[in-house]
Amino acid sequence: MCKHILNVQVAIRAPCCKQWFDCAECHAERSDHRLRRTNEMIFLCKKCKKAFRKDMSEYDEQDEYCPHCDNHYVLPAVEPKAALMVEGEDARVDSKMLKDERVKGDASRSIFTQDGSSRLG
Repeated sequence: MCKHILNVQVAIRAPCCKQWFDCAECHAERSDHRLRRTNEMIFLCKKCKKAFRKDMSEYDEQDEYCPHCDNHYVLPAVEPKAALMVEGEDARVDSKMLKDERVKGDASRSIFTQDGSSRLG
């Protein structure tokens, strides 16, 4: 997982060290050398897990898709943004953070104790 770009669709094989990275910043963090530039790049699609080559000197709009699964891998990058948030569990799993414990319902009142005879007609 790349911490620099959140919506990475392919991994890139660095031509200098032959290792896979999600972005150039990940390469700069984990290696002691600069990323070598080349015209032919090797990608690994994260959707179908298949590798493919692209010649960057003849790159066209149709080359923005994986040749195996048609995954559109050229997207505007979504970078993480700093935000002040309350850390907690997912609200769909554990909704304790959403409940307001100050307002409690009347425990003696229930749908079974209400008189609904006037509504029956």
